[in-house]
Amino acid sequence: MAAFGSLSDRLADTFDRLRGKGKLTEADINVAMREIRMALLEADVNYRVVKDFVTRTKERCLTAEVMESLTPAQNVVKIVLDELTELLGGTESKLVLSSRIPNVIMLVGLQGSGKTTAAVKLAYMLKKQGKSPLLAACDVYRPAAADQLATLGGEIGVPVFRGDGVHPVEIARASIREAVDTMRDVVIVDTAGRLQIDEQMMQEAVDIKRAVKPDQVLMVVDAMTGQDIVNVVSTFAERTDFDGVIISKLDGDARGGGALSVREVTGKPIKFVSMGEKPDSLEVFNPERMAKRILGMGDVIGIIEKAQEAATAEQLASAERMLRDGFTMDDMLEQMKAVKKMGGM
Repeated sequence: MAAFGSLSDRLADTFDRLRGKGKLTEADINVAMREIRMALLEADVNYRVVKDFVTRTKERCLTAEVMESLTPAQNVVKIVLDELTELLGGTESKLVLSSRIPNVIMLVGLQGSGKTTAAVKLAYMLKKQGKSPLLAACDVYRPAAADQLATLGGEIGVPVFRGDGVHPVEIARASIREAVDTMRDVVIVDTAGRLQIDEQMMQEAVDIKRAVKPDQVLMVVDAMTGQDIVNVVSTFAERTDFDGVIISKLDGDARGGGALSVREVTGKPIKFVSMGEKPDSLEVFNPERMAKRILGMGDVIGIIEKAQEAATAEQLASAERMLRDGFTMDDMLEQMKAVKKMGGM
């Protein structure tokens, strides 16, 4: 997970020094908290978020229960894991769809945040779950935005509604009628963004929301956005009252601190993270698993789930046959193909 690579390394070094101490003193805790503070700030986490995080963590670490235990360093790591999990949202926040047909999901965010690709990835995920999504191309300003959506939608077999290609609110409204006429049960509305927040963009998002009454409004946030993410998400939260966040480009070389700030600043949960370019690279966000990844503890459950997704019924039958009759070169080829489906190491 490249986005948090530097942060993970810094925290690992801090914990290694603590483990080498055996018994910890208050001075040791103060030094560790100072290093954690610097690591988070260098990762571009909002300074107010860092201050509150370190204060809470330090208070818990200085209790007699930790300081006088036989394994104080391990307890400190556990406390940092707990606080980091809480910072990221505590528990998994799933996409909530209503019983109405069609359900409407509206995506908002700045231009370049990855809204269009996020819309396609979300459509792909819902299609795999047995839904029949329709993509609505409401970005009429960015050159070839509708063409991009149509191309990507075609690759995953999801239709794209373009309407008159001129009036975003009317396109969004007409996409609902199109979904009813073509028996589509989910409409994903891809709205326009700007390079920075402006009144026209915000008002258009408000008007589209009023017109289609979405079941979920999701804001797409680029993991590479730094401190400015606080102003951006706060403004969108105030004007569109979005329900959750999709963090895009988390596989890039960004420091990732913006993503750690979102939940604390807005109170809105992170629902999905995008870990690559392919349609299947959108993952449901799990705060505890993400915290463990950042702290270098790995995500064994996530790996198991990916393996289960990659294994076809035929491959499972092949595995049973191997146990009975032995392992052939054909079996080896099938295993390698299954591992490749799971993504990069």
